[in-house]
Amino acid sequence: MKKFINKPENVVSEMLEGLLTAHSDLLKSVENNPKNLARKDAPVQDKVAIVSGGGSGHLPLFLGYIGKGMLDGVAVGEIFASPSSKQIFDITKEVNSGKGVLYLYGNYGGDVMNFDMASEMAEMEDIETATVIGTDDVASMPKGQENQRRGVAGLFYLYKLAGAKAEEGASLEEVAEVAKRANQSVRTMGVGLSPCILPEVGKPSFTIEEGQMEIGMGIHGEPGYYKGEIQTADEVAETIVSNISSDLALEAGNEVSVLVNGLGATPLEEQYIIFRKVSNIFQEKNITIDKVYIGEYATSMEMAGLSISVLKLDDELKRLLNTPYTTPFHVQV
Repeated sequence: MKKFINKPENVVSEMLEGLLTAHSDLLKSVENNPKNLARKDAPVQDKVAIVSGGGSGHLPLFLGYIGKGMLDGVAVGEIFASPSSKQIFDITKEVNSGKGVLYLYGNYGGDVMNFDMASEMAEMEDIETATVIGTDDVASMPKGQENQRRGVAGLFYLYKLAGAKAEEGASLEEVAEVAKRANQSVRTMGVGLSPCILPEVGKPSFTIEEGQMEIGMGIHGEPGYYKGEIQTADEVAETIVSNISSDLALEAGNEVSVLVNGLGATPLEEQYIIFRKVSNIFQEKNITIDKVYIGEYATSMEMAGLSISVLKLDDELKRLLNTPYTTPFHVQV
């Protein structure tokens, strides 16, 4: 294991200390717990608050999306581990302006359980909550079982669209509806080339043989549906876009947004090579790409690999996608 760390057990706490110090103009801790993060200006009056959470190891997901036009608070767990219900509840109280709180997070068992418990605790304090769970990973479950799929890089779109709607002063019901529509309209598929190493374990969390790749792999190393020889960039893009297009029922005349996401150790050069082919495929199908995101949006430590997310746009989603936002990791004007 070669990492720039001190003690493995201090990785998350020291990362959060650095993050809070570097971005003290945007972020604050809640209840003196650095694992509880919120917007510096929370609660924002006359605005539905949006709270997410999940394990560390995926920066900028989840905590990197706190800011104007995105999230109001995030509960942070240890690496690949869920945050506690108390963390979520403490953040809920901190960011609630009286207009309600939307819980928006990925479909993982521990997260679901603890957010549900936090919702019950909030109800006892007369704080209204709603929940939308991201399920964009097409490789994790077949068509017809979408509600059992994992939430991966497509969560970025849910944050962006629900966050934009909330900034407009929409009601909790309206913000939740946009998040649900976004989730129904986005699909993601990933491909891994190498494993990652959890600091406290000190060895790879799984294996991919030299010269092989795994298509459909999840952001914690969950198994994909194809493991075999490395394909060319064009072949990978064709496989992923074909699966996503079929699942989303894309057709000529549609407008989409595309997110090419690096999993932690994939150079931007390779991500742009992949996007080049994605763009060519959609151009041939007469499908217009309205907005493009390329870079690291949902990583898995130092895993080599990438994912492609496609969001099928309607007029409102397109408008909301093009509104400004500011987070510690990204600025869109």
